[in-house]
This record gives sequence, structure tokens and C-alpha cells, in this order.
Amino acid sequence: MSAAKPLVAIIDWKTSPQGDPESSIERSVIGDAAEVRRYLCESDADFDEEVFGADALIVWHNAPVGEAGFARLRNCRALIRNGVGYDSIDLAAAARHGVAVCNVPDYGTEEVADHTIALAMALCRQLFPLDEEAKRLGWTIRVAPKMRRLRELTFGIVGLGRIGTATALRAKALGFRVAFHDPHLPNGIDKAIGIARCRSLDELLAQSDVLSLHCPLSEETHHLIAERELALLKPDAFLVNTARGAVVKKDALFAALREGRLAGAGLDVVEDEPLRSAEEAATPNLIVTCHAAFCSVEAKIEMRSTSARIALAAVTGAPLENVVNGVNARSATDG
Repeated sequence: MSAAKPLVAIIDWKTSPQGDPESSIERSVIGDAAEVRRYLCESDADFDEEVFGADALIVWHNAPVGEAGFARLRNCRALIRNGVGYDSIDLAAAARHGVAVCNVPDYGTEEVADHTIALAMALCRQLFPLDEEAKRLGWTIRVAPKMRRLRELTFGIVGLGRIGTATALRAKALGFRVAFHDPHLPNGIDKAIGIARCRSLDELLAQSDVLSLHCPLSEETHHLIAERELALLKPDAFLVNTARGAVVKKDALFAALREGRLAGAGLDVVEDEPLRSAEEAATPNLIVTCHAAFCSVEAKIEMRSTSARIALAAVTGAPLENVVNGVNARSATDG
């Protein structure tokens, strides 16, 4: 009698499922090497015994997995976060239980950079207020004082990784003066792509007309932009966040917008998303999209294919890509 196939469990977010019930893309990559099954969960509290027996997990965003979940995983060699960020996964707990955590850092780079520029352009050219005015059958340009000439503006970037670099190149092509702050990069990056480097965040904040965030969420970056930092921005500056919501302290940002201490914000992500009240939604000079910057038909195929490829490696004992917690997965033949 042949041994049972390994199980790859796809954990989709119950509140807003992103995959398809057949998991067609994952099945096309994994083939006959493993069973592929999809489970709708809010968190690891919803895992059943079948999930706890899986050999690999593919986890969509907003479904957190912590100590309690990892402690009950019996056979799991790798957890693959279906996306770039992994702040919803307890990396230390995974390491304690010998589970490699992987992500997909190289999908959707173009989409997030494009979305960032779209939000910045909507703010600099005041597209939404103008649209609202025109649809009232009016023709008064009330927001003229906020409409800016791009080549007179500094586009400030926090975090010059893949997406930050892609955004910098797009902003530069549009005529912005581009500057960045990233303490983790070696000297010379600024020379390589022809933008300015700021050695401190405060220096970048003081000169930015558009501040765009492209850093992961960690202890270092949690509330990186809060009351003090917002006060360093120009009152006519715009803030764009397509990174992680909690990089910006929501209450501080919304207060600055309501009090006119900031000209506007474009957010694809918010702290404790989605928005929680009508009052938050009514914040003036605010554009919010639905954590959708990554999204395109092409990006989702690319992301899911990469996750499935890593899951296939996990169940066959092959080397893993994109391990973020330093754990080498147990081989398929280990007990």
C-alpha cells in the first residue's frame, strides 16, 4: 500500500478570499507531488486537524499564524506567505518549531510602484476633488492652491528596496527631484540610479513634498511616521503609503489631515485595516484604496505560482527560496 501524499494547505482569508476554490494555479505547479486543499480561516485559531497535519502551508494576507498554531503543526516544513510582507507571521515561533517561513518578494513590484505613482499624481493634481466638482455640474477649481508642478517637487522615499527603487525611477521619469532614506543600504546606491540620499529620516521629511513609504513593518518601523515626524513635513506636503498600515500612526495622520497640518494622504494600507468608522472615512483630503496596490491579473498569477513552487520544494526536500527566518526546512525523508 503506497504512503499518503504530502498535503499543501492553502489558508485563504475567510473575510475576503483571494484565491479560487479549485486552487487551479497551485495545482498546476504542484501537480501530483502533493494533495492541494484550500481552507478559509481568519487565523490559526480556525485551523482543523487536517491543516495541523499539513506538510506545507501557503497563507494569504490577514490570516495570522502565531505560537499556538506553530505548536500544533506536526509535519510542516515550510510556511509560505502569499505576498511580500510577513508581519502577520510569528517568525520566532516558527523558528522554535523548525518551520521555515518564506515570502514572495519579487511579485507585483511594478503594480505597487504604479499604484504609488497613481496616488501621488491624484494628490498633486487633485483629481478626486476636481472629479467631484465636475460631477456636481460645476466648473470651479477650488483646489487650485494644492495643484503642483511636478518638476518643482521633491519626491521622498523611505526604503529603497525593489518597490522603492521602481517607484524612484518612475518618479524621476515624471520630473520629480527624488531623494531617499534607507539606513540599510551601502554607499553608492544613490549614484547608481541618480537620486539624492538623505542620511536621516528627519532630513528627508524636511524636504519632501511627497513622502512615499516602502519599508517592511517591524519593531524598527512600527509607527515610524507619528506625531513628531508628521510635524516635520511641510503643511502642503502629501503622504503616500503602499507598504504596511502600521508604519504610519493612523490617529496622528488623520488628526493632521483634519487640522490642516498636512495637505493630503494616499493610503493603500491603514493601521488596523480596513477603516473602522464613518468618521475615519470622512477624513478630509484622504484617498484610500483596499490594500490593492499589488493587484493585477498578472501579479496574482506570478505570486501564486511562486508560492506553489516553494511549497513543491518543501514537500520534495528541495532547497527553499526566500526564507526570512533563517530556518532550513527538514528534508522530505526526515522523521
